[in-house]
Amino acid sequence: MTNPPGYIAFIRANLPFLGTGFLLSFLSSFGQTFFIAIFGGEIREAYGLSNGDWGLIYMVGTGASAIVMVFAGGLADRFRVRTLGIVVVLMLAASCLLMAFNPVAGLLPFVIFALRFTGQGMTNHVAVVAMARWFVATRGRALAVAAFGFMFGEATLPLTMVWLKSMIEWRTLWVVFAVFCVSACFLLYRLLRLERTPQAMAAESHATGMHGRHWTRAEALRHPLFWAMVPAVMSFSGFGTAFWFHQVHFAEIKGWSHLALVSVFPLGTITLALSTIVYGWAIDRFGAIRLLPIYLIPLVLAFVLHWYAPSLGWAALAVVLMGLAGGGQSTLLNACWAEFYGTRFLGSIKSAAAALMVLGSAIGPGLSGWLIDRGVGFEVQQLGYAAIFAFAALILIVPTRRAHAALSVPA
Repeated sequence: MTNPPGYIAFIRANLPFLGTGFLLSFLSSFGQTFFIAIFGGEIREAYGLSNGDWGLIYMVGTGASAIVMVFAGGLADRFRVRTLGIVVVLMLAASCLLMAFNPVAGLLPFVIFALRFTGQGMTNHVAVVAMARWFVATRGRALAVAAFGFMFGEATLPLTMVWLKSMIEWRTLWVVFAVFCVSACFLLYRLLRLERTPQAMAAESHATGMHGRHWTRAEALRHPLFWAMVPAVMSFSGFGTAFWFHQVHFAEIKGWSHLALVSVFPLGTITLALSTIVYGWAIDRFGAIRLLPIYLIPLVLAFVLHWYAPSLGWAALAVVLMGLAGGGQSTLLNACWAEFYGTRFLGSIKSAAAALMVLGSAIGPGLSGWLIDRGVGFEVQQLGYAAIFAFAALILIVPTRRAHAALSVPA
């Protein structure tokens, strides 16, 4: 495999396309758990909800978005990013307005569905499919650059929003988010003036999958490798989200202040950024398939440490390990779908994987909260999560070896 260009030269040569991936990934923040949770207190107060009510509403809305993603994700195979991306971002803007002007609690599940589907779901989906389809030899680096859009949002928006909430009414802020999304559409259109259609790009490239061909979604879903990857796809989104969702409870049972626990999170963010860069380079250098069985190992160690953690220093190490694995989650899985199954039907295949990931993020917080209410301590749950991560890594070993052999078989 030839060595791809360095990151700086690569970004300069492909700035409009990489800028599109970065921007879409950043805009997905408005439908991500870390962002919506910032307004959780105001939402519960405005509609008279308990923590349990709010958690149930969030799970229902997120679960519904996962179902719809299965059917909507294939649109990325039929329409240009300049068209589909702008439509999705406009829908995200409308979802922000729904949150701003929704008068009753009964509509909240639909509001959450709209935000999760257009934000975490489709906006991120379009960004990932575009990067994986547009770039072949440098696919890993392209996915890494796009992932930095989400990381930038995660690093800057929470503190910014907490500060703005002290001066601006929270509903007004959601109107501002809608205006920002609409404004971003003009930039997206300018960035993608030279974009070709997905069908043309897939036909011109040699980014085939196993056995030298492009797989349809139906064929991929019948292949054992897809289902071997399901625990990896769902476990990090599910149990990682559960950890962040119940962070206040986790700090309480450990005897730490919430502020003290949050103070170690930037270490994970820094590690995530560095890990994403390294994984992007490693995917281009070695191929995603060789890295897939090992990226979950840090998560096994991380959640064992969360269970053990007698002091904040141990929790900090666990957060760093989560960030280390996060770089693989944001780049490696997305590169694998193209590497295994080709790019022609990538949108449809990736939508099934995205639906599973969103479903995991819906199940994780609800399941962990249900277990807490039934006396299964959150600390003890961390050991169960670690065991699931270990299982997810082990079952990938044999299928990935077979897939690696299939990649060298001509059509």
